[in-house]
Amino acid sequence: MNVTVMGAGYVGLVTAACLADVGNDVVCLDLDPRRIDLLNAGQVPIYEPGLEQVIQRNCAEGRLRFTTDTMAAIGHAQVQFIAVGTPQAEDGSADLSQVLSAADSIGRHMQGFKLVVTKSTVPVGTGDRVRGAIADALLARNLPHGPEAFAVASNPEFLKEGAAIDDFMRPDRIVIGTDPGPAGERARELLLRLYAPFNRVQERVLSMDLKAAELTKYASNAMLATRISFMNELANLAAEVGLDIEQVRKGMGSDGRIGYSFLYAGTGYGGSCFPKDVRALIRTASAHGRHLRVLEAVEAVNEAQKHILVQKINARFGTNLRGMLFGLWGLAFKPNTDDMREAPSRIVLKALLERGAQVMAHDPVAMAHARKVLEHDFAGRTAMLDRLRYADKPIECVRDADALVIVTEWAAFKSPNFETLKKVMRQPIIFDGRNLYDPAIREQGFEYHAIGR
Repeated sequence: MNVTVMGAGYVGLVTAACLADVGNDVVCLDLDPRRIDLLNAGQVPIYEPGLEQVIQRNCAEGRLRFTTDTMAAIGHAQVQFIAVGTPQAEDGSADLSQVLSAADSIGRHMQGFKLVVTKSTVPVGTGDRVRGAIADALLARNLPHGPEAFAVASNPEFLKEGAAIDDFMRPDRIVIGTDPGPAGERARELLLRLYAPFNRVQERVLSMDLKAAELTKYASNAMLATRISFMNELANLAAEVGLDIEQVRKGMGSDGRIGYSFLYAGTGYGGSCFPKDVRALIRTASAHGRHLRVLEAVEAVNEAQKHILVQKINARFGTNLRGMLFGLWGLAFKPNTDDMREAPSRIVLKALLERGAQVMAHDPVAMAHARKVLEHDFAGRTAMLDRLRYADKPIECVRDADALVIVTEWAAFKSPNFETLKKVMRQPIIFDGRNLYDPAIREQGFEYHAIGR
């Protein structure tokens, strides 16, 4: 099938690349010419394992193209995916300006029937607004603007950063939300054809109403965020009463009704999805006169948890850290990505630098992107930035360091040479924000501070 994907960000690139990889002819549209030039040169502006190889392969074989030509992209395909950004607005709601602009463009340039599929994460009711934007544009052209002209569907993504290719190619479920009636059935049949290659081994398609599909995405992320905040609250209690939260986690997770996923204590969630989606769902409820009290608590717990390492460092060293050096392992909000959005490392770095410390940081992937983000965070605060340096290897971070602070659970950090670590550090002190190590390392001479252990 011919497919157009509007938006060459994280979701758009993964969607375009994976749909092309199963044989579709895909055009990916983005209005940023620098991004399109980069992609056409075979480079990918984000880090996602395997994505660059899939894009390069499909570009070389002619199944995937990138363009800034809106009219050509819309004319290319009957199926139009909207995969543009929905950043957080000042009031916490999702900013739909890019989504509605894409819908308007489709209405202004389309010829013949189009299926418009929202892939972006959008609040309940966005499908109606997309439909209205397209209908208004068609009406302005004196063209038919009813269900015979186009259909709107919701097909939310469930991609984990760091495992997005595998998630798309081997999905847990494929959610298709459509309206009742002939247009909705036509939309569902087109999407079933498109997703047939991903649905052959077992039935993964879940068909539902369009609004239900929109809410399913938010509900899924909100539930995962809830598990994280719940476990972090228990971990903080465990620290107070003197027990190991890992033992509790194993006891809970062994219950098949609960499971182990997203039950790991740490420094809170970050990234592009959970924080934004929890806030947007709270805002949607508020607009309908409802309070989602559980999610309001989830957000509050998470914001507090991002400061947990800072609190532990303050309790150990006080608030004046001048003359001290901290090695920091991990900058990205999670492993296998360079995403710095709402990363707990930014909170930790800000606190350490404001208290006068020097910091040597390392991340296997995110350092180049982190430099730009942190320069923006500390704009105008040159003295603080001068005390932040970056190391190419983890061991270089801790040479003569007063403490090691672990913020991201990269695999490369999970089994260091503790003897070497102890020899090169000024003080063998570890603040482990991801509970990577067994507290038994205290028997090797380390002072070990973890989360609920």
